[in-house]
Amino acid sequence: MKSLSIALCLLATSFIFAQEAPTQNQENPKTTSTEKSNDLSEVTVYGNKKQYIKVESDKTTINVRDNAMLNSGSSLEAVKKIPGVITSPTGSITLNSKGVSIYIDGTPSSLSGNDLQNYLATLPANAIEKIELIYNPGASFDASASGSIINIVTSAKRKKGINASFNINYNFNKYQKPSPQILLNGKTKDLSWQTMIGYNYIDSESLNITDQTFTSFNPDEHLYQKNFSQFTNRNFYFRTGTNYKLNEKSNLLFNYNLNMGNDRITNEASTVGTGIDFSNFGYAKNKNNNHELSLQYKTKLDTIGRTLDITAFSNFFDKTPTTTSHGQSNGDATFYNGSADFNLVNYYLKYDFAIPFNKVNFSLNTGGKYNTIKVNDTGIYNLNSASNSVTDFDYTENNLAFYVEARKKIKKFNFTAGLRFEDYKVDRTALQNGDETKINFKNTNFFPNVSALYEMNENVNFTASYSKKIQQADYNTLDPNNFANFDQYNTSEGNPFLKPTFFDNFEVKMTAFQFLSFGGNYTIAKDKNFFIFNAEPGELVSTQTFQQFDKVKTMSLFASIPVPLDYFFKGKAEFEKRMNNMEKMNYIMINFNYIKVQTEGYDFSFKNKPILNYSAEAQFILPWNIKNSMSYFILPKGTWEIYDITKPIQEFDITFSREFMNKNLKVGLHCFDVFNTNEVNAKVSSTNLQTQFYQKQDSRTFRLSLVYNFGNLSLKNDNTNIDVDKTNSGGGLMK
Repeated sequence: MKSLSIALCLLATSFIFAQEAPTQNQENPKTTSTEKSNDLSEVTVYGNKKQYIKVESDKTTINVRDNAMLNSGSSLEAVKKIPGVITSPTGSITLNSKGVSIYIDGTPSSLSGNDLQNYLATLPANAIEKIELIYNPGASFDASASGSIINIVTSAKRKKGINASFNINYNFNKYQKPSPQILLNGKTKDLSWQTMIGYNYIDSESLNITDQTFTSFNPDEHLYQKNFSQFTNRNFYFRTGTNYKLNEKSNLLFNYNLNMGNDRITNEASTVGTGIDFSNFGYAKNKNNNHELSLQYKTKLDTIGRTLDITAFSNFFDKTPTTTSHGQSNGDATFYNGSADFNLVNYYLKYDFAIPFNKVNFSLNTGGKYNTIKVNDTGIYNLNSASNSVTDFDYTENNLAFYVEARKKIKKFNFTAGLRFEDYKVDRTALQNGDETKINFKNTNFFPNVSALYEMNENVNFTASYSKKIQQADYNTLDPNNFANFDQYNTSEGNPFLKPTFFDNFEVKMTAFQFLSFGGNYTIAKDKNFFIFNAEPGELVSTQTFQQFDKVKTMSLFASIPVPLDYFFKGKAEFEKRMNNMEKMNYIMINFNYIKVQTEGYDFSFKNKPILNYSAEAQFILPWNIKNSMSYFILPKGTWEIYDITKPIQEFDITFSREFMNKNLKVGLHCFDVFNTNEVNAKVSSTNLQTQFYQKQDSRTFRLSLVYNFGNLSLKNDNTNIDVDKTNSGGGLMK
């Protein structure tokens, strides 16, 4: 244990030295960074760009750009491989067992459900600079950040002149999945810019099997259903951004992002039961367009550190899914035709004002925002009938918010207290077969957060925090037109009657040496929504929808522990030589997560058992400067929310990468889900229905990644960003 303690201290010291070590100006090696410069400095969470992970009291920051395991493929793949992130059997993402809100460059995404996951699947990971995991967001974040925030920060580095990078990820198994991309960036005088253009063509497959028991019959009735689907996802994206330096204190940033998708699905389905022999062949298409525009103004108001940050954001998203199918049921012909016209418009405006009082170790942050989302979805359905069924869904959300958050440092203690005012007005209207359902929600609430941090010493901190949050039911869970699975034995629809969910979040945590952490959180959720299978009495029809549960209590314990292999296998001297450069180190990062969920008012048909999740990431430096990265994840048997995991969900990935041509060429060989074990086996109980389901995607994939950089790469980064960052969640250290 003594040797391990010494090794951990030395590894931590390497991170600290890397942060404090002065860097040289690459244009003039004789000039150090301590000399006066007219450039505005940018404060970054990485003292050394090769530091892949940094753990702080309020957040953990993952370097994606320099991590070979994360920087190829999509943003969705990168997010799912992050320590503490678990994907549930229904596809939702959690962080240390708490629900997640996805932010991109500090702005919450207006998309939800499959639309959000498809968007992240088409955003390339090499467009990401870093990912911030914010565990208990403070008052400066939206109260709708129900439990945690994953903030995806895209690349913003510009260099003088014109520079370019060509990337291609060629994925394959039995299907071909190429994804080429070109990135251009540069700087002229006070204007810096970046443009990214790429295309994804991904073929894949999925097998879904459900074995359902309908308990309202006497005796019980059984349906065994099998669905094999083949997907073709085609996506073109164009992302461009500019940063104009107005003066020495102010910046103006503009970004425009375009995503255009054209997807198709073919599926073969069958249903077998007592006197039932149904087969079905379907074809679906979905064209979608997503436009994002953002304008941000940053300024330093004076020399004492007061700053103002104003952001305006707009999102325009539309999709037109269509589905046709034909089949036979006990010899009789069947058919289904469905189409929908979906439109979403989002406008978002916020400001943040920081006022430091450095002489008394006190700071005050305040701000506000206004957000509006409008959704319209019109669906037309025809199931074995000469007439059409029409469902029209309208959703409007208006949200006005203000916050104030204060921080005070007293000796070794840092205290944070914040209060956020949120005024929600949500209108929903569903018109189905002439029957109108109109629901109006108005919520006006205050959401407090408090935290305390104790600095035990320079490297070890203890944090305790509490926050109250809300989660409005998003359009994906409300919209009755969610018709992804539809025939005479299956329906899929949203629930327009869902109420908002309120959360009380408690957390304690210890962090050491910026990479070691232990902690736990306890969450009480009122009116929590879960995806579930239901059935009406006396009907052999399974309905996939969302149901509200009165109270859900979740306890989670987590730990992240590094193992510095060089200290044990190379000796202390060699370890000390490598400790200033994580790129040259051999290590294993081990993560544990214990999760216990208690759902009140819900009768399980199985024993409610906690889950102990394990994951690990390792890096090994091989001969010829080949870097080997490996990751392993396992979610053993147990109860995840309301789902009983009957077989472990696990995946093992391996990557080999090497740099050539003075680091201008990077080549990687990857294999994901090496043993083809990533599959879901689970069961769930609900009204009149017991469901066992199995899902297997073609998760074992091979990838060849190639990145070639060319242009004026020898010049230093010329950043025009102004540091207006602040500690956004409770417990942050004052500087």
